Amino acid sequence: MTFIDTPNAPVPGGHYSQAVVHNGQIYLSGILPITPAGEKLSTATIAEQTEQILANLDAILQASGSQRDKVLKVTVFISDISAWGTVNQVYARFFGDHRPARSVVPCSTLHYGFGIELEAIAIV
Repeated sequence: MTFIDTPNAPVPGGHYSQAVVHNGQIYLSGILPITPAGEKLSTATIAEQTEQILANLDAILQASGSQRDKVLKVTVFISDISAWGTVNQVYARFFGDHRPARSVVPCSTLHYGFGIELEAIAIV
């Protein structure tokens, strides 16, 4: 196993890695809308939060030797399902023609009051 730690994404806030690479697969931990410098985007719009999460996803994928078109599965946790249309637009723009398998999980407010969190599985 290789544990990923890139300064181009937020430092983990607990006892976990940004991602783990094993047997050609990358397991990305839940990604929150926090900048690499540690700024928490709790009061940002859901579109801005989503854009930051996807920028963090790109950085972690790159550090893992992968890229967005190698993402197999995404799970999106969203605290206000009525914001899904906006999230889906940002998400679709990010992935373009690539369409990984996806689950959307409505949930209560996330850590730090965030509206969204994303986790993913990709290949190297």
